[in-house]
Amino acid sequence: MRRRILRAILLAVAVTGIVLGLPLGYSALTLVEDTAQGTLNQQAQQIATALDDQLARQEPLSIEGVRVAIPADGRLTVTSGGTTKVSGPSPGDDPLAVELSIAQQGTVRLEIPSGPMHTQQAQVAGLVLLLLAISVGTGTIVALVTAQTLARPLGHVAARASRLGAGDFRADGQRYNIQELDAVSEALDTSATALARLVQRERELVGDVSHQLRSRLTALQLRLEALAEHPEPDTAAEARAALEQAERLAAVLDELLAAARAARAVGAEPLELRPALTLIADEWREQVRSQGRALRVRVPDGLLARATPARLREAIGVLLDNALRHGEGSVVVSARSEEGTVVVEVSDGGAGVPDELAAHIFERGVSGGGSTGVGLALARALVDADGGRLELSTARPATFAVFLPKPKAQDVVGISWKTPGTPR
Repeated sequence: MRRRILRAILLAVAVTGIVLGLPLGYSALTLVEDTAQGTLNQQAQQIATALDDQLARQEPLSIEGVRVAIPADGRLTVTSGGTTKVSGPSPGDDPLAVELSIAQQGTVRLEIPSGPMHTQQAQVAGLVLLLLAISVGTGTIVALVTAQTLARPLGHVAARASRLGAGDFRADGQRYNIQELDAVSEALDTSATALARLVQRERELVGDVSHQLRSRLTALQLRLEALAEHPEPDTAAEARAALEQAERLAAVLDELLAAARAARAVGAEPLELRPALTLIADEWREQVRSQGRALRVRVPDGLLARATPARLREAIGVLLDNALRHGEGSVVVSARSEEGTVVVEVSDGGAGVPDELAAHIFERGVSGGGSTGVGLALARALVDADGGRLELSTARPATFAVFLPKPKAQDVVGISWKTPGTPR
């Protein structure tokens, strides 16, 4: 993008320089020639007038009387009555000459060398080229500054749109003092909020539907199991057949829910947590520092989890934002390995979550600090979409735990996985 902007501006500067420089150079060269020609013509006119006065007084033509008007390097040729008089050195090849008529059918021809005029033309042309070079150089500097000024915001907006498409719905308050780009940023923030709510509503809908279906299927299976013990053989046989269909329906429901979770977690990949969490912490470190607090990361090297980078960044970002808004003291991001899972914890030294909110903290619209109450619900939905879960580990002080699945052995090349000694 920066190169395109730079090329476009430099092309405009070059075209402008050519369009204006060529006519300016031609005009300057013509002006020098016309000035030299006009000066020579004026001198020749003075000489012709003086010679006409001599002829009018019937005096013999005398070049001595007009010698003061002859240029130092010029040559005067006067022709009158069949007589030709010459004064001055030869002007060389291709001289600059003026020829005028005088009385008695005579002529006056004044010639000077054209070298000085060509030298002055070269100087003027050099000056025009210098001005053109200064203009192009100034345009290049302006192009570089403008390209950088425009490319950086455009790159940030493109990265913001890419993160939004990857599931990072955090609002970005950065603005660029460029009306069009600021409008795009506002639109992206609005879209991020709408998508976050859409994802949360989808998650709630799937959870509610699955819960209702499971409850109804469980009740149906209990009734069919009772009917399967009916003393009449036909009734019992029909009940067992219906029970078999209900069990198949329950299995299909489990498969559909698993497929939906797998589709949402299509971007999940083996992720080394230490660099990933350090990068997320670096994005928040300045905000934490502005409140006079510290942000620490305690993650062992080589700890792997299966997660979608954008979703993990969004979920941890929500927890860090929650710690900044409602917590106190240092914020600590830590991770450890447990049996089959990896636990990432975000904690602070504040008063924690009130007892009346602890059981509902992840419900949409529930907030203890006047916020929208969408963040924690969205964070839980995103973690759940990657096959993990988000829990309030301790209420006082507040510690949120993200449980992520470990990568499968076939997901990580070059790492040998220990086979469990006992069945799980």
